[in-house]
Parts: sequence; structure tokens; C-alpha cells
Amino acid sequence: MFSVIIPTFNNLEYLKICVDSLKKNSIHNHELVFFINEGSDGSLEYIKDNKFLYKHSKINAGVCVAFNEGAKLANNKYLVFGHDDMYFCPGWDEAFLKEIKNIDNNNFFISGSMVQTKNGHINLDCGTNFNNFNEDKLLKDLPKIIIDDFQGTHWQPSLISIETWNKVKGFSLEFGPGLGSDPDFNMKLWNIGVRLYKGLGKCRVYHFSSITLRTKTWNNGAKTFLLKWGISIKFFKKFYLRSDTKFNGLLTEPNKNVFYYIQLFKCKLSFLYFKILSYFIK
Repeated sequence: MFSVIIPTFNNLEYLKICVDSLKKNSIHNHELVFFINEGSDGSLEYIKDNKFLYKHSKINAGVCVAFNEGAKLANNKYLVFGHDDMYFCPGWDEAFLKEIKNIDNNNFFISGSMVQTKNGHINLDCGTNFNNFNEDKLLKDLPKIIIDDFQGTHWQPSLISIETWNKVKGFSLEFGPGLGSDPDFNMKLWNIGVRLYKGLGKCRVYHFSSITLRTKTWNNGAKTFLLKWGISIKFFKKFYLRSDTKFNGLLTEPNKNVFYYIQLFKCKLSFLYFKILSYFIK
């Protein structure tokens, strides 16, 4: 079926939860691929003992490198990207599979819905860490919550064909260790003609919130995106991806009304500011 690529960074207890969920909550058999950053907590041995496909970095290489290197090991037609702080809920893969059966090409980026204690597609408190994770509550209460498919997603868990992945050459390394890499990846997809960006309400993961990317040195993804594309991530999500609105079909070019041009002008001012600033601090 799918090649599921998971980066992990000294996160053994969450990694075990993630792997267990993939084993028991997947309807189909999938290839699991891991990129291990450091692995000094026993996660490297855990992956080896389970005989999973993996690559290993002695330092924290970040999620951009992890996804790119993990994809090189994949043997299936479709890639699923996730994180080690995600619990894959029952039926996640069936929702993905049903969706791609209705698509007659590979020009798509599909994702699932994140269940979090707050600020998720679905808000449901089933624990904030591996010690207080309430799996029974999640499995009991989550099926009662219904949400619509939504437009313009760019988060994990995500599904893409390896053919389309190869066209854009994966994630851009200038966004390492990872902030801003998801919208950048989707901008690259937009530029090759992808217009189907769909979040599935029935494909769900419980997310422990940004544990995977924890690092003392955060990249300024918003600035990098602005200087690369001339618009902000917020602008791209609002006018191009139309993020978090109800799904209603393929996306079209932005509606260039007065509000669009006002926000575009603000982007250009910010772009000019950073360009001038970088000139004087050389």
C-alpha cells in the first residue's frame, strides 16, 4: 500500500505509541520507513530490533532532511508523511485509499485531520504526553465527532504520489530544521499545476503537538518563505490554498480583489524591509 515515513528525534516513548497505532489501526499493510535523528535514547535500537527500514543521522538533521532521505528508501507508489508524536487513529489509511481511488491523476496533496487538546482540526483532550495519554477515551469519543473535508491543507499526515514528490524534489533544505517547509512544499506543488489540496475529515491522528521538531535553534521559516516567494505564508494560505474552508473542489487562481492587493502590498513592504536589512548587516 503506502510507504509511511516518520522522522524521530530521541523520542522513544512517543515513537512506540506511533508504531503501535500504525500496526493495530491500519486496515492494510504498509511499509514503515524511519529517519532517526541521534537515537541516543534507545530509539535506534528499537527500530533495528523491529527490522524497519531506516536511515540514521548522528546529529539532529531536521525534518526536511529526514523526509527527503526517508523517501529514498520507499518502495511504494504513494508516500505518507507523519511524525513520531502522532497516534494514527482507526481507519486513517482506508480514508486515504478511498480518496485516491476517486482521482484519475497524481496531481494532488491530501492530508488528514489533527486531533489535539486545542488548536486542532478536532479538539479533544486525551492527554498531553505519553504518560497521561488516554487511548480508551480517544477510541470511544472520537468517532462521535464529525467534521467536513476541508480545503487547502498543508500539514501532516499527508499523502502524495512518489511521481509528484520527485517532480518537486522533496522538501527544500533552506527551511531546515523544518519551520515553513510545509507551505513551501505546497507552493512548489502549486507551481507545477497541483490544484487538489484536500484535508480528509475521516483520516485522523492524535497529535502531541510539535514534539518531533523540538530544537534549541529554530529557523525563521516565515522570513525564508517571504524572501523566496515574495509573499507571506499567511497570504499563500488565505488566497491560494484557502486553508481551513469547507472543501468544494479544485482550487483556482486567487480572486484578485481590493483586499488581495492590499495584503499583497503589505507582503511587498515586508519583503523590501528584509532585503534592505540584509544589505546593511552583511
